[in-house]
Amino acid sequence: MDANSLKAFLGIVDQGSFSEAAEALHLTQPAISKRLAALENQLGTKLIERGHREIRVTEAGARLLPHARRILDEIHNARMALSADDGIISGELEIIASHHIGLHHLPNWLRRFVSDYPEVTVNLQFMESDAAYSQMLKRNAELAFVTLSDSMGSEFVVYEQWSDPMAFVVGAGHELAVGKNASLEDLAQYPALLPDTTTATYRAVSRLFLEANLPLKQQIPTNYLETIKMMASVGLGWSVLPVSMVDESLHQLDTGFPVSRVLGAVGLSGRHLSPAATALLGIVHDEEANQTT
Repeated sequence: MDANSLKAFLGIVDQGSFSEAAEALHLTQPAISKRLAALENQLGTKLIERGHREIRVTEAGARLLPHARRILDEIHNARMALSADDGIISGELEIIASHHIGLHHLPNWLRRFVSDYPEVTVNLQFMESDAAYSQMLKRNAELAFVTLSDSMGSEFVVYEQWSDPMAFVVGAGHELAVGKNASLEDLAQYPALLPDTTTATYRAVSRLFLEANLPLKQQIPTNYLETIKMMASVGLGWSVLPVSMVDESLHQLDTGFPVSRVLGAVGLSGRHLSPAATALLGIVHDEEANQTT
């Protein structure tokens, strides 16, 4: 099977349309259609049904999907094995970062990386952690720097991880800011400003309130921690934020229940990293180790 035809097939499936797959692969739409047709003719079966407004993967196409990804992964691995011989770190590096990591960790990493490896072009995408996992499965990036999930599948491998301690906080003018301590019962009387229910932070806080049989008054959910910080600082409710974000605009509360999450760098199992990705991970390891010492 031709690798370019497999790329076209996967591109159509991942993008959900012929036109978007053509754009992603820098091809014309007729060229994408031609490559798919060649693959279908070779295999003697229809892989994708094209509807009026959407495409549908056939049963045969669904069976081919995992094999197609593994074949292209092995081609990628062969290229990585050969590139390791020349000792040159160059080319493009596709990475994904959550918004929080992008604001509070990534600048230090990239400052060193672009200085040490000027021949590498870094292509960076910012997105929520859940979306990052989905994009990684589509091979749209080599590394993702995200909040690690307890539901992360075996398709992923964790290369680096570090704890991100969090704190219960309110704005300096909030009623609860008069003291250092606050019980969960106290917090239950006020609106909570938390990320979406699918996030690790929300699940950790929700579990505490569920076990205490207390209501959690979620208000204006958003996954942008900077936005949550702003809303908490002006008194719209209490929140749980990384300790690294707590400043004079916030008042930290001790509830007796420590909350933490784990951040990390993930890649795909069975897909070898490029020299550029390996070099970046080395910098990440050094920088995060320095932060904890």
